[in-house]
Amino acid sequence: MNATGTKTRISLKNILFATDFSPTAEAALPYAIGLAKQYGARVHGLHVRFPATYPIVGPEALPQVMEAAEEQAKFEAKQMHEMLENVPHGVTVTEGDLWPVLHEIVNQDKSDLIVMGTHGRTGVSRALLGSAAEEIFRKASCPVLTVGPHVSSNTERRLAMKEILFATDFSSESLAALPFAVSLAQEHQSNLTLLNVAGAPEVGDLVHAEQYAESTLRRLQSLVPSGAEPWCEPKCRVERGPEAEKIVEVATALGADLIVMGVHKPQGGLSATTHLLRSIAHHVVTNAQCPVLTVRA
Repeated sequence: MNATGTKTRISLKNILFATDFSPTAEAALPYAIGLAKQYGARVHGLHVRFPATYPIVGPEALPQVMEAAEEQAKFEAKQMHEMLENVPHGVTVTEGDLWPVLHEIVNQDKSDLIVMGTHGRTGVSRALLGSAAEEIFRKASCPVLTVGPHVSSNTERRLAMKEILFATDFSSESLAALPFAVSLAQEHQSNLTLLNVAGAPEVGDLVHAEQYAESTLRRLQSLVPSGAEPWCEPKCRVERGPEAEKIVEVATALGADLIVMGVHKPQGGLSATTHLLRSIAHHVVTNAQCPVLTVRA
């Protein structure tokens, strides 16, 4: 998904759909298929099986055990071919750790977008949709569309993207996502809302809430590309309160079909950013009623 400037339309040629065949993962499938049809893209279905642990058996039984594992892999590949039969696609079923395999395919296919679901729980070491999902949208070099556990099943409405919410704290990381929000709004003739959430005012703050809101609104308005009005209705909002909760609250109030936000890349390993991730991006992804597009700076 390339969007290098506000006048550049979204280019979407290769979509990577990651699944573990759970209901949560399959909730993201219609988005991979729908976007592929909208943009004429190819979908690469990926299932990474955890390395098999074979029971302690005699040498004579081991070939049968390995044959059963191969048959399971073939069955899973057939499942994915059937899931993606209505769009150009390829399928990979393999064993290993999820992130290295996914990273290799993203580079090999020059993927423009990763689509996946998440159940939102953390600490699930063997689930694609648990803590591994955090690693993906932190480390992926392309945007990631995550469908959380509270997203409605009205996929057709969400794919129309008539209401897009872009959340920013004005950092370079968050602003990296702005071209994608603008381009998608242009592509879908959407209402685009730019949101900044500041923490609750503290005692002794030198800037009054009204002054802060006015200056922040001006900053948000300056982000809106000139000439946007003919193809979308950009609005700006400033809110006070916990960032993650407010983003979800505003998205729900707007009936947003998509939230777009930037994320920081890991510094010194994923664990160094896990707390920040779970407090903002992770919270938004797992509590929003619409999909969330994250863009790593």
